[in-house]
Amino acid sequence: MAAFDVAVIGGGPVGASLVRALEGLAIAFIAPAPDAAPTAGFDARVYALSPGNVEFLRRLGVWHALPAERLAPVHAMRIFGDDARARLEFDAYQAGVPELAWIVEDSALQRALRSGLSGMAHRCQQLEISDEGAVLSFADAAPISAKLVVGADGAHSFVRRAAGIDAAERDYQQAAIVANFRCDKPHRNIAYQWFQGGPVLALLPLPGDQVSMVWSLPAAEAQRIAALPPDALAAEVREASHGVLGALVLASAARSFPLRRLAARRLVAPRVALVGDAAHVIHPLAGQGLNLGLQDARELAQIITHREPQRDPGDYRLLRRYERRRAEPILAMDTVVSGLHALYGARNGLVGRVRNAGLNLTDRLPVLKNILMRQAMD
Repeated sequence: MAAFDVAVIGGGPVGASLVRALEGLAIAFIAPAPDAAPTAGFDARVYALSPGNVEFLRRLGVWHALPAERLAPVHAMRIFGDDARARLEFDAYQAGVPELAWIVEDSALQRALRSGLSGMAHRCQQLEISDEGAVLSFADAAPISAKLVVGADGAHSFVRRAAGIDAAERDYQQAAIVANFRCDKPHRNIAYQWFQGGPVLALLPLPGDQVSMVWSLPAAEAQRIAALPPDALAAEVREASHGVLGALVLASAARSFPLRRLAARRLVAPRVALVGDAAHVIHPLAGQGLNLGLQDARELAQIITHREPQRDPGDYRLLRRYERRRAEPILAMDTVVSGLHALYGARNGLVGRVRNAGLNLTDRLPVLKNILMRQAMD
């Protein structure tokens, strides 16, 4: 039976970044083959990567492999409440940083991370844990053993279920529509977001005259919007964004994703650790889902790499260090995002006035703004 130090299950950005960060160990990377070559147009699905995670990708030698002409920095962010007068602004220049985030296409990031990595596209069937290690059995290959099994296999994680880790789940009764648009007015590398009393619309800058849209809507309304003809969809988005970028022209087909919240009760079990969506799924209104996952990979890799010589990577006391270090940041982000979703989804008029006043108050308190911004930039 082939033996490994670590088996990473899941081939998304979080799993692939962890494999790269654990270079030097014997790694079994259980993941399907990456997508095909890039297309001419921009992906409809993009990420706003924090500077801390961009630096992580630089250290892994991945950032330079991304095509520079398809990356867009975010120099400012403007957030609006459901009252047009309620707004909150963040500015990189005022914060003394080059950019608040970088907009990166999903497929480009995955190709760069997977370049040179050899994954095994096996279907996991069983996970057996013992004091000595873990044994993974597959439906289509011989079993392997590993000192540590990492679940980076998404919200429906096989590893989480096999390790007996419960998760709290909730359906937001919403879907996120993503699409790209060419805009009539320059976006000037500003990211825009509108809280609309439940729905949340975001327009993120892409290179040139394009923006990427993420619009979280009640499921029925999302279905209606996603089915609109291109011109009608562009008109709806222009109206919802108050024409801030002028006339819009659809540049990619609209796609829709159901939205759910998930929080694993534990991040670790004997010989098992969870990262990314296998451990936590939050609402996309803050754009922090992948950032949290990459932070998981950073922390777990650091703990394993700097472990004491006598400890193997799956030592439970080692894994508990990872769980303790990640518990507070994950809980803090989940609480903020869930709180914002509840606050801006409330229909009460008094609540509406309070939340809009809160946006304006925060905008006038530089210290509070800097705290919020630093947390999002990790």
